[in-house]
Amino acid sequence: MFKPVLLMNVDVPDGHLLATYLAGGGYQALAKALHEHTPDEIIDLVKQSNLRGRGGAGFPTGMKWSFVPTRADKPKYLCCNADEGEPGTFKDRIIMERDPHQLLEGLAISGYAIGAETAYVYIRGEYALAIRRLEQAIAEAHAKGYLGPRILGSDFNFVVHIHCGAGAYICGEETAMLDSLEGKRAQPRLKPPFPAVEGLYASPTVINNVETLACVPHIIARGPDWFRGIGPDKSPGPKLYCMSGQVRKPGLYELPMGIPLRELVQECAGGPLPGRKIKAVIPGGVSAPLIPASGLDVAMDFDSLAAAGSMLGSAGVIVIDDSACMVKVATRIIEFFHHESCGKCTPCREGLNWVVKVLRRVEAGQGGAGDLEQLEALCKGIFGNTFCALGDGAAMGLRAALTHFEHEFVAHIEARRCPFH
Repeated sequence: MFKPVLLMNVDVPDGHLLATYLAGGGYQALAKALHEHTPDEIIDLVKQSNLRGRGGAGFPTGMKWSFVPTRADKPKYLCCNADEGEPGTFKDRIIMERDPHQLLEGLAISGYAIGAETAYVYIRGEYALAIRRLEQAIAEAHAKGYLGPRILGSDFNFVVHIHCGAGAYICGEETAMLDSLEGKRAQPRLKPPFPAVEGLYASPTVINNVETLACVPHIIARGPDWFRGIGPDKSPGPKLYCMSGQVRKPGLYELPMGIPLRELVQECAGGPLPGRKIKAVIPGGVSAPLIPASGLDVAMDFDSLAAAGSMLGSAGVIVIDDSACMVKVATRIIEFFHHESCGKCTPCREGLNWVVKVLRRVEAGQGGAGDLEQLEALCKGIFGNTFCALGDGAAMGLRAALTHFEHEFVAHIEARRCPFH
């Protein structure tokens, strides 16, 4: 039976306090990193573990760290993207609320590895409890010497600042988040240059997700071989899955990377609601294309889901049963993307505006001949032509709904009403 790693303290009374974290071996990995390894050795250990970013893209974490120039005229920064704006996703919030010192230890080790003495946690302002818990944890860690000057008697200095965002989905894109940190309107930047070379304040910067950073202390404490022994070779390690939607037991589950989606939904989350059948599942937040019920045997890892035409994304698993209207589901998702578009590029700004108009017309029973073809043409104009991945996610999601549930769109147009209501 899999024993939780990242969630081992979430149900422990006062799990957010330093005393509880220390009692479970907390900050021992930081001490080991500072006193037994050089920064380059830490990067090498993370490379050996094959830890891939848990924020959505799945880029190898150790490789990202290695892109930071060893010699730089400007200070280096470490940024934690804790905005978590993807609908259906709440894993980072639980870590910050229930076990914030795990994140802080991961930040400190990562900062040591890349040579950064300053870190920023960019967190959505709605996460009031998480913000309070992080502030308390930072104060506790400073008081005991786990943050601040000369940590644990070493020459390493490290401070963590919290920056509250205003809940903009676009800040999940790393360069848009950097612009927001700098006090600008959050819009993605042209790359290259990449943040590792020219990021925050035009300085070398690494951006990692909360769950990614929380994995780091465990890799240092237990070794890369242990981490690689969990899940598939190309996407190893423990993984947090957010279960929501029309399912019996929604919640946050920690299981090995690569668990079959069917097992996750049917066994772990209890399957669909009584009397219902699963119609589709969104495996990685609403930016991930849905998978019909017939495709649920896919493994929940980066490569397997990509081969199946979807993506792991944030692992926000949303279950949709046979009572749901897929036209309504698609309309609501595209409305979200349209609302959250930063407006920087024309394909996303104007394309999603037209997609929403057509979908609303179809859902209201006012669709006509050529509407589905127009939707496909709009998707083609958006996908691959936008400044960042927001437009791509919207287009991919709509295309999947049109591909697997075209008959429902046709039924709305022919019957001139929604057959589900």
